[in-house]
Amino acid sequence: MGTKTIGVRTEVYERLKARKRDDESFTDLVDRMLDETTPDWRDGFGTLSSEESDELERITSEAREATSDGLSKRQVAALEELTALDEEPDETA
Repeated sequence: MGTKTIGVRTEVYERLKARKRDDESFTDLVDRMLDETTPDWRDGFGTLSSEESDELERITSEAREATSDGLSKRQVAALEELTALDEEPDETA
């Protein structure tokens, strides 16, 4: 496997050096840090308590109902408006 040389500012080098473990190379350090910053969407699963989970479910359900109710009202209003337009006499004829 090949290697590459990269340049970093002195301050960055010092910060990396401070994080480097005695038994690892700078390559190992960078590799470890990259692995630590790669988010895994599964990491947060199972962290809510039962009460928090129930509350989240309740809030989500209420939000869905509000969205659905609002959509229904807008659909009814649009249909009423379209019906009213169909009933108006055509003045261009």
